[in-house]
Amino acid sequence: MKYLITESQFDKVIFKYLDNQDFKNVFYGHNIYFVNSKEDEYAQIKFNYTSKWCTVSEELMNEVSNFFSLINADSISAINKWVENKLGEEFSTSNVERNIIVHYF
Repeated sequence: MKYLITESQFDKVIFKYLDNQDFKNVFYGHNIYFVNSKEDEYAQIKFNYTSKWCTVSEELMNEVSNFFSLINADSISAINKWVENKLGEEFSTSNVERNIIVHYF
């Protein structure tokens, strides 16, 4: 049996998946980091409020891509929409990094 779902319904499923990751938000300087725990050295997502730049970890991109059978570009798009929804901030620029170091200063 095949099911057809709209893009917005699919986004909701991915949003629920990301919500269940239970990320902790860590604010430092102009950045907010989404980390698995407050002591993490590496973040899953970093957003800079000044430049409106979002960086997604390669690990999270691959996890979402593999779990939902998406190409990387689609998983990045869905993660970006989730971040915009969480922060109430729109941005048009994002990138992927292997390791997003949390700068504690």
